[in-house]
Amino acid sequence: MSGSRGEHSTSSVICEDAEWVCAKLSPRLAALNGTTLLVTGASGFLCSYFLETVAAFNRTASPGCRVLALDNFQTGLPERLGWVAGRSDMVLRQCDVSKGFDPGERVDWIIHGAGIASPPAYRRFPLETIDVNVNGMRHMLELLRRGGQGMLCLSSSEIYGDPDPAHIPTAEDYRGFVSCTGPRACYDESKRLAETLATTYHRLYGVPVKTIRPFNVYGPGQRLDDGRIIPSLMSAAFHRQPIVLYSDGRATRSFCYIRDAIRGMLLVLLCGAAGEAFNVGNDEEISVGDLARYVAGMDGPPDLPIHFETSREADYLRDNPQRRCPDLTRLKSLDGWQPEVKVREGLARTLRAYRESAATGG
Repeated sequence: MSGSRGEHSTSSVICEDAEWVCAKLSPRLAALNGTTLLVTGASGFLCSYFLETVAAFNRTASPGCRVLALDNFQTGLPERLGWVAGRSDMVLRQCDVSKGFDPGERVDWIIHGAGIASPPAYRRFPLETIDVNVNGMRHMLELLRRGGQGMLCLSSSEIYGDPDPAHIPTAEDYRGFVSCTGPRACYDESKRLAETLATTYHRLYGVPVKTIRPFNVYGPGQRLDDGRIIPSLMSAAFHRQPIVLYSDGRATRSFCYIRDAIRGMLLVLLCGAAGEAFNVGNDEEISVGDLARYVAGMDGPPDLPIHFETSREADYLRDNPQRRCPDLTRLKSLDGWQPEVKVREGLARTLRAYRESAATGG
């Protein structure tokens, strides 16, 4: 089978990350061998990395893991998965899972990552955001009821809203401080309902669903026009343009490099407790202003200038959490998982990947 899996043409940084994850998770990934994995939102940032990781696994496994990759490409980029074409181990289908999907074959594993996660995008498509998070989740859970070894639901740290400072780092049992009517509510509240569906199906039917709550995951493969902070900073660094922050830069986040996150997510899928939620991220808290200063000096001197401005979008900062940092105790209990990539290293790898892609016309 290995000879018919096609040539890989994605970024060398992404390939390195995928190989690193496979090495770290061996022999856990052996559970995927000879099974079928369904991935929704396959062209998105996180899920495209899952496909890269399976591709790396399949280079040495026999018969390998068969992948059914779904996306409606409303916000994802079809070219992100151009390397999948012609592979015998992966099938890419254009599909809106909020309307349901019948694979026509047995599915052993599901990673439900379809969604609209960029704030500018979900403010443009609020009903579509709700549909995929709620209806898409329900359809995938119904599919899981037919049989399967496990499902990973990609939720969000946004379900915590703007946490009380007494709950930072934030543990999974924190119930959140979330607006149900604000401009972020279509995303935050539908993710919360998706988690309610997951736990309800687990209680009623015993389905082996696990939930992960990513905290500001970043890395190669994010769209530079995504609208979130690191793609915006990478765009400025890539084009050698001034950095513009539409805030005072004092809000803090905990940024997790993609390969640490993917390893954690796969650990949850393969050995996490069913019915449970797991924070996935990095507990290295940093202010947005300091992050911008890191990026400004990556290619210096001279450093890129940093401008603090007010967004023309009235709702840009409304309901924006002031601090975000995960309690990772639950995830660290799985095989001693730890975030290993520091922010400076992860930013450098990300910028290198964008430059490599531009140089090769990717």
